[in-house]
Amino acid sequence: MSDLRGYHRTAIEVASALVGGVPADGLGVATPCGSWDLGRLLAHMTGQNHGFAAAARGEREDMGIWADRPVAAGEDPGRVFAASGTEVVAAFAAIEDLPGSRMWLPEVRPEPLRAEVAVGFQLVDTVVHAWDVAKSVGARAEFDADLLDVTLRIALAVPDGAERTAQGAAFAPGVAAPEGAAALDRIVAALGRDPHWAAPAG
Repeated sequence: MSDLRGYHRTAIEVASALVGGVPADGLGVATPCGSWDLGRLLAHMTGQNHGFAAAARGEREDMGIWADRPVAAGEDPGRVFAASGTEVVAAFAAIEDLPGSRMWLPEVRPEPLRAEVAVGFQLVDTVVHAWDVAKSVGARAEFDADLLDVTLRIALAVPDGAERTAQGAAFAPGVAAPEGAAALDRIVAALGRDPHWAAPAG
């Protein structure tokens, strides 16, 4: 796998721009993530950024690094998420030997994974959740074609079996993408989202 950190950095920038448009009083809207509202989704996204950053720095034991980080009363959701994005981008950039390094992703497997694989997982997670945020607030998630091509290859390689129906599974079972669907629609469909999802009226 090639060095994906440039694509990941761009994905974080797009996600940060989208979250930056979320008002502090707008966290109760529905999202494509099952029963999660936008506040819960952002808490998860921020927590994952902190978790991947800590794992990139060598943490391999403290499960607390992966905890959700809810936006506190009076905080700016965009600023909170952007800070976590800056942290994880910097932590990835500091890995001197990406092919030879390993990172701890307990949600995937108990033993550490190759760091380059972990970066790919976070790239996919960031792209899909940026789409979730965009759908929730009536915006568009705009990514370069090259980034989406790379992300699609990773998303299609994620196993789609019974484990996706287990409690706490990272993704729901994949759904069929419309014929001729764009790359981003194919990505979210492969990871259990309806590309045509729309926020409930009212």
